[in-house]
Amino acid sequence: MTDFFNTFRGRLLLILAFLLLATLGVQYYLNLRTQNENNKLRAMQEKALVAGFALGVNSISSSEFLEDSVERDKQTFFDEEIRQRIKDIIIINKDWEVTDTLNSPDYQPKIGDNNETQNVNLKDIQNLPPLMQDKNWFGEDFDKFPNAKSGQTDEAEGEAHAIPVETSGGRYYVMVILKSDKKETASRAARPLIYNLVILLLSTIITIFLVWRFTRPLANLSEAASRVAEGNLGVRVKNVGRNDEIGRLASRFNEMTAELEKSRELEAQLQQAEKSAVVGRLASAIAHEIRNPLNYINLTLDHLRTKFKPEDAGKSETFEKLTTQLKEEVGRINNQITDFLNYSRSANLNLQPLEVREVVEDSLRIIEAQAEEQNIKITLVENENVPRILGDAEFLRSVFNNLLINAVQAMQATGGNLDITISPAANFVKIEIADTGAGIPEENIHKIFEPYFSTKETGTGLGLAIVKKNVDVHNGAIEAESKLGEGTKFTVSLPRV
Repeated sequence: MTDFFNTFRGRLLLILAFLLLATLGVQYYLNLRTQNENNKLRAMQEKALVAGFALGVNSISSSEFLEDSVERDKQTFFDEEIRQRIKDIIIINKDWEVTDTLNSPDYQPKIGDNNETQNVNLKDIQNLPPLMQDKNWFGEDFDKFPNAKSGQTDEAEGEAHAIPVETSGGRYYVMVILKSDKKETASRAARPLIYNLVILLLSTIITIFLVWRFTRPLANLSEAASRVAEGNLGVRVKNVGRNDEIGRLASRFNEMTAELEKSRELEAQLQQAEKSAVVGRLASAIAHEIRNPLNYINLTLDHLRTKFKPEDAGKSETFEKLTTQLKEEVGRINNQITDFLNYSRSANLNLQPLEVREVVEDSLRIIEAQAEEQNIKITLVENENVPRILGDAEFLRSVFNNLLINAVQAMQATGGNLDITISPAANFVKIEIADTGAGIPEENIHKIFEPYFSTKETGTGLGLAIVKKNVDVHNGAIEAESKLGEGTKFTVSLPRV
């Protein structure tokens, strides 16, 4: 059961059930509150009617007027709350004349010129509120009430209640007029609507939030799928803290893209392996089919320079120049064959603790003479506490040979500075080789370690590829930085002992 509520459907059902219960609970509370208010209002109306009728009966049975009775000391039942509820009290005699009122001085009996009492007839009073009792309550007297006529409209605010009082002077009526509670009733009727509107707004906001929260991961998945379709297999979908279907879907998607990325890397490695195999077979063929004739040509040139050198000085100089050029071309071809063999052969390392400075100095001896001719200043700096590295001296010598030769060739036209810095860095030793040569264009900087890529007219494109391969087999790293016209810096990081 717990697993069900951890799912998207379970959570959604739980939230919807909570909203339903909350809505029903609030509605029940509002209905109960409204009922209590109605009961309270009804009780107040009954209390006001009883007080009004009691006051009216007292007025009939005594010579005291209503206004005087209300203001009389020790008057307890006709308090301020009752006064706010009662609009007027009218005493009607058997002749349907008004003998007393509470709040209508115009309808009070008046003394005429002959000292006769003049009463206002009930039918002459305008805008009386409707009489609330039905005809059976009054019998024949019902039609004598002007506010009890059939079809009467509620022109005056409030409601009228009348009771008969039998006296020795005939039947009197006490009419109590209560103030209108329409506004209060309308307010009570509108209050649940307002509360329901608030509940509806809250439910809508919560629903919008839930819809956004549940659909946002789907939108992220859709966007990520589009990026994967475009070829970006490195994209991942965030599913932090989710263990429902959406979270599991995002996890599976991330696993899928990770496997696809691995597959792409394996394909690239396979292609590289196939390319290396082709190169290896080609290098073996070249080494077998070409090196023997090259060796023969080289030996023959040495024999010609020794045995058949012309005695004439002019011819001897031309002869020496031509044979030297031939030997250089043979040597260049032989170096290219060596590059092919170095790149294609398997790396069988003989790892030993080495001093990096000694390996670098061995490689510097190769380029010192050429650097001096080209006016290149070489600086080698080793920082303090540089540990030994674990490496193969022959493979590392090939790394620094290539990097230093490339640096010298980059400055052969202008000269410049070649700075080499050796420093410790965490678990590695860092070797920086910086020149002030022509630099590498930005669009080519990420291609320089690829096999067969070269910006030189006579290059094989394998020099830096061999460098990277030898660094990789040492579990190291190599990076290149360059600015066109300012120079290039290679940083080699090799693991310490």
